[in-house]
Amino acid sequence: MSENYDFEYGLALKASWYYYVENMTQQNISDIMGISRMRVIKLLEHARQKGIIQFHFRSEHSYRMELECRLMKRWGLQDVFIVPVDNTIKNLDLSVGKAAAMYLYNQIHEDCYINWGHGRTLNYTLGNLLQSCEHQLSIVSLTGGVDYYFPDLRAVYNNANMHVIPAPLIMSSREATQAIRSERPVQDIFNMIWHSSMTVVGVGSMSAEATLIKKGVMSSNDFLLLGMQGAVGDILSQFINENGEKIECSFEERMIAISLEELKKLKNVIGVAAGVSKVPAIHASLRGGYLNKLITDEETAGLLLQMDETQ
Repeated sequence: MSENYDFEYGLALKASWYYYVENMTQQNISDIMGISRMRVIKLLEHARQKGIIQFHFRSEHSYRMELECRLMKRWGLQDVFIVPVDNTIKNLDLSVGKAAAMYLYNQIHEDCYINWGHGRTLNYTLGNLLQSCEHQLSIVSLTGGVDYYFPDLRAVYNNANMHVIPAPLIMSSREATQAIRSERPVQDIFNMIWHSSMTVVGVGSMSAEATLIKKGVMSSNDFLLLGMQGAVGDILSQFINENGEKIECSFEERMIAISLEELKKLKNVIGVAAGVSKVPAIHASLRGGYLNKLITDEETAGLLLQMDETQ
């Protein structure tokens, strides 16, 4: 044996072969090589540092990882999950909703309480999450308006404890809003919001396909006026401009919902939104600091970064 032989290198090479090529467990390697499992772990790390093992992502995966890291760094996000979709996808909201459900599934636990927003993508997310979850979830509504908030409450009720605000999204008067907010059942739900494990919200666009228009909550004229005031989208039916600043609306004092300032104070706020039409709204929500995590599609993620480069 050569005097220059690096024994540690040789051990690391052998451990790496067993682990990455032969698919052995660390305990199997420990038994075969007659060393401790902790020693195996150190050898595998040594192999990585010395270049014995080199990791290469497929180019398409590498691009998504780069986008995720850039978005996290740019906006100080805790996490970003980019869904790999392409032009063959017929229903982007459904695809992103399924992916978001899988993402959330890995973070939930038994007796988990989740604050929930509204919108098509979130409806798909909730449906898929309830189908895959092995135990009951407790869903806490962030606004009134159950008729479009959970479009088929009966279909999901058996799979979750639904804590919904028993009121419309927009009341008939300021006095009616104050009265309903003072009711004990409504106060209880608003109090529950602060103790939930996570908060999932959608981001709405100013397009004619917006959920608020589709469900008749607001008219196209309402949207036109808000657009003239600089609105680029909404979070929880509260509109923001390109800087993420809230736009004062005539119906705001009649709305049953937590405010955007309250949303900022919640921990683990996950935004689920995708599509080219939502890029300005998602960008504004990031600028406003309303989200801690983001789930979106690849094209939208790229456009979000391009917006920063052009501004």
